[in-house]
Amino acid sequence: MLVYVLAIDIGASSGRHILGTVENGHLALEEIYRFPNGAAMQNGMLCWDREALEGHILAGMKKCKELGKIPASVAVDTWGVDTVLVDHQGTPIFPMAAYRDRRTEQVTDKIDQRRLYALTGIAHQPFNTVYQLMATPADVLERTHRCLFAPDYFHYFLSGVMANEYTIASTSALLCAGKNAWSKEVLCMAGIPEHLFPEKCNMPGHILGDLKKEIADKVGFNCQVILPASHDTGSAYMAVPARDENAVYLSSGTWSLLGIETDTPVTDEAARAYGFTNEGAYGGKVRLLRNIMGLWMLQCVRHELDDRYSFAQMAKMAAESCYPHTVDVGSNRFLAPASMTEEVKAALREENKPLPKGEHDLFRCITQSLAVCYAQAIRDLEKLTKKTFTSLNIVGGGSNNAVLNQWTAKATGLPVYAGPAEGTALGNCIAQLIALGEIPDLPTARQMIRKDFDIQEYLP
Repeated sequence: MLVYVLAIDIGASSGRHILGTVENGHLALEEIYRFPNGAAMQNGMLCWDREALEGHILAGMKKCKELGKIPASVAVDTWGVDTVLVDHQGTPIFPMAAYRDRRTEQVTDKIDQRRLYALTGIAHQPFNTVYQLMATPADVLERTHRCLFAPDYFHYFLSGVMANEYTIASTSALLCAGKNAWSKEVLCMAGIPEHLFPEKCNMPGHILGDLKKEIADKVGFNCQVILPASHDTGSAYMAVPARDENAVYLSSGTWSLLGIETDTPVTDEAARAYGFTNEGAYGGKVRLLRNIMGLWMLQCVRHELDDRYSFAQMAKMAAESCYPHTVDVGSNRFLAPASMTEEVKAALREENKPLPKGEHDLFRCITQSLAVCYAQAIRDLEKLTKKTFTSLNIVGGGSNNAVLNQWTAKATGLPVYAGPAEGTALGNCIAQLIALGEIPDLPTARQMIRKDFDIQEYLP
């Protein structure tokens, strides 16, 4: 009898329910439900619709019952840093604020960034959880019983068990670098009450327990709730079918997260200056990576053009252009501009570069800028680690962009291996299947991915 696991992978623009199983020694995935997601203004603050997400989580789980494919377990992964604050009854008491909200701009300079990096290894970003909590009213924090990160909350919603998971907690700039311990020094510096984080984090693969009875009754079955690498990039990195130890990983979606897995964090001044961050990985390892703006820029431009082009059409149009100029896609100016198109043009004007003459040129500018940024990140990573890398492995939705993949191979001078596209959901499933004993370990899972999934090669 096949053992199914259910990965609920929620991204900034959409979410999906994917069933995973091992059949005759082969990994197999099946998407059964997909839903939209997005942040909207709520009382002057950019927020996620938590209740809508709860509804979609249940709707997708009901599909399992309809299909007659009951999972042995379920796990949720999301983007990083955002939280749900709950009281002693487990009731949310503050909106689920979105990381692109600007409320943190007034507090980011109130902490010594060098000291914060030395303690946590997390690169400075205005949306880091430490700043979000600093920008939260003090009376709200005093009434808060637990600070749960987004996937922590959804696991609590399903199981009734409150727990923080290691990989998602590591994005906060509140966890000691490479350790399963909250930094009391950071909490003190930031004025954040320690009672929000009373326990050590649980590691990926930890079994929280069964579904709450009311949830089981709604979806029509019971199953276990297992913690994956709850940060979507942590799950995506699990699904990288790297061929050797000198491979660089790139999780390509709304964000581009480029880096490597390592046993120990790198928190010196050079790492901070280069903009690398140290996030938790499966098995207690560290993901040494750089956050790059990613496909977000193309997503925004597409929306500004009323979504009249598919991403495949945009890639084709980019390839048809000869526009030679690029912008720094690592700049926070592209985080949440009023108009991405106008922000790109403004960046070009400031460098006295000719402006794109049309949509083809604009698409090429952004796409080529991403490839150039990836190449620079790899060069910086080589300087930092004193290593020479031999390949780049891309997982996530961006791995479907053949034009970007080819330009990245050319810019980096490295062979690029693209796929699987559903890397995050696959990594989520793998963590569950290992916890259930269906797969012995992560190296075995990666071997199975190389064998069972279509990996495209792009040469420089």
